[in-house]
Amino acid sequence: MLTNILIVVVVAIVALLAYAYTRPDNFTVQRSASIKAPPEKIAALIDDFHAWTAWSPWEKRDPNLKRTYSGPAKGKGAIYEWEGNSKVGTGRMEILETSPAKVGIKLDFLKPFEGHNIATFTMTPSGDTTNVTWNMAGPMAFIPKVMGVFMSMDKMIGNDFEAGLADLKSAAEK
Repeated sequence: MLTNILIVVVVAIVALLAYAYTRPDNFTVQRSASIKAPPEKIAALIDDFHAWTAWSPWEKRDPNLKRTYSGPAKGKGAIYEWEGNSKVGTGRMEILETSPAKVGIKLDFLKPFEGHNIATFTMTPSGDTTNVTWNMAGPMAFIPKVMGVFMSMDKMIGNDFEAGLADLKSAAEK
């Protein structure tokens, strides 16, 4: 009886690992919002890391968050490093490109899990509003693939993107 249970457990683990191996090597999470503000005003809230305290969903999760800014005050080359509790972890962002239509950011998570991603904000004017799309994409190593069998990146981060876009909307529409 114990042997049969052990065989079933081993087969289940092997099946799980095999299934995880077949999962995509990359992930993408994307959310959009319509904001009644010009693209320039919205881009200014994104390409200045000092302004993220007004809208980033992660800024609120650790009142003792340690922030370090370096490089230019804003725009290409601006760097923001953070170290926080288990809800925000440790990481670094660097603005790679910026314009009223697009802000691209290199995003490196160091703790609790290492990850290297690209976040892109695109601003598309539409009448008196701007459609803002927040996209994050990156590679999926094997361990995150295994974790992804039980929880998707989209579900883990999507709600945060929605909350961040809602706060970005509030900040930009003031």
